[in-house]
Amino acid sequence: MGDGSGDIYWRRRMSVLVAVLVVVAVVAWACSSGGSGPQRPSSTQSSVSVSPTAADPLLAGLHTMTMDTATPSPTPSPSKATPAALPKRPGDPCSEGDLVLSMQGKQDVYAPGVQPNFLISLVNTGPVMCSADVGPRSMEVRITSGADRIWSTSDCVSGEAAQVKQLQRGVPFVRSLDWDRRRSSSDCRTDPPAALPGTYVAVARMGKLRSPMGVFQLR
Repeated sequence: MGDGSGDIYWRRRMSVLVAVLVVVAVVAWACSSGGSGPQRPSSTQSSVSVSPTAADPLLAGLHTMTMDTATPSPTPSPSKATPAALPKRPGDPCSEGDLVLSMQGKQDVYAPGVQPNFLISLVNTGPVMCSADVGPRSMEVRITSGADRIWSTSDCVSGEAAQVKQLQRGVPFVRSLDWDRRRSSSDCRTDPPAALPGTYVAVARMGKLRSPMGVFQLR
C-alpha cells in the first residue's frame, strides 16, 4: 500500500511538469508564428510606434551611412590659377631679365687730348634668340661727375634713333664708343664746353638695366 501511494504521487508530479512544459511550448510557438498571420494590435501596441532604426542599432547605423552618402558634398570653389607664361618665340622682344649689360673703359686715366674709349656689351641669356633696340637712346651711356650730368648718348641724336638687333643666346653684342671730352645737353649747342680735368663715372643704361660703374680720370 505504501509503495503504491508513492508511485501515484510521483506520477502526478510528472503530469503537472509535463503540462507546464506543454503550455510553455505552446506559448513560445504562438509568439514565434504570430507575425505570419493577421493580428489585431492591442491598444498598447497601437499607441506606441517603434521605428526599426530606433529598435535596431545596426539598422540605425546603416540609415545614417545612407543619408551621409546621399548628401552631396559641396564643390570646392576653383582657385584663381596664375596663367602660365607662353613660351617665347625666336625673334620676340628680349625680356630684361634675360639680358646682361656691361661696360668697360679702355683706361683708368686719360692724358690731355686723349679721348676716353668704352666697350659696351649686351648678352642674351634667354632660351631663344630675341630682339632688342641698341640705339643710343635705348642703350644709353651716361657720364657724370658727382651730381652733375656731363654727357649722354641720348642727347642730340642724329639719324635713326632705333637700332633693333637680333641677339643669339650667349653671343654678345659689342659696341665701341669714344667720348670727345665735351659736355652734352638736350638743347644741342653748336659749341659745347669741354669737360674739366677730374674724376668721372660712366654707366651704361637700358631700361631698368644698369652696368657696373666705370670710374676714370681726365688729365
